[in-house]
Amino acid sequence: MTTAHDLTIVSLEVRSDYPVERGDLSLALAGAELVDLLEAGAVSLEGGLIRPIAPPESGDRLLDAAASLVRPEPAESVQDWLWRRGRGLAAEYLAAAGAGDGGRRRSRWTARRTADRPDPVDPMARRRATDRWATGDPVLVGLAAAVGIRHESADQVADPEDDGIAAALAAVNDAVVELADIRQRRSIEQAAFDNIWRGM
Repeated sequence: MTTAHDLTIVSLEVRSDYPVERGDLSLALAGAELVDLLEAGAVSLEGGLIRPIAPPESGDRLLDAAASLVRPEPAESVQDWLWRRGRGLAAEYLAAAGAGDGGRRRSRWTARRTADRPDPVDPMARRRATDRWATGDPVLVGLAAAVGIRHESADQVADPEDDGIAAALAAVNDAVVELADIRQRRSIEQAAFDNIWRGM
C-alpha cells in the first residue's frame, strides 16, 4: 500500500477535533503520492519543478495514474501539480478504502469512522497504516497535520531528512492554507450577496 492509502485510513480511523475538508484531504493525498513517487525514484524535484525519471512499478492503480500525469514539458511546480492531481482525489481513495459515498457531493466531510461506514477492504492495509501512525512516521504525521489531524507527539516528530520530501510536505501545507483562504473569500462574498438581497 502507499502513503496516500495510509493517509486515507488514518483520516477514517483517527479522531479529529474538526471535520476534515474533502478538498484539504485531496491536496494532502496528492502530496502523499508525490512523496511515494520521489521515494521510488520515479520523479525528482529540480528547482521546485517535478521531473519524471522512470515509471514506477508500484502495482497500485492510483499511484501509477499519478505517475502518468507527471509531464516532462512544460515542467510543473509542486504546487500546480498538487492542485491538478488533487481534484476529486479524496473520493477515489475513499472508494478504494471501502468508504466511498456513492458519488454524492457534500460540502464538508467528517473524517471519523461511523457505525455505517465499512472498514477498509484490506485489514493488512489498516494495520500497516495504524502502525505507521502509532510510530509517528514524520511523513504521515505531517500530511495528517495539514488536514487537521494531530498526532499526540507531533511536536516531537522530526522533519524528513530528504529535501524533496520536505518540500512536498511544505507545498501541501501552503496549498491547504490557500484553499482555506479561497473558502473564506467565497463565504464573505456570499454573505455580502445575501445582505444585498435582504436589503432590497
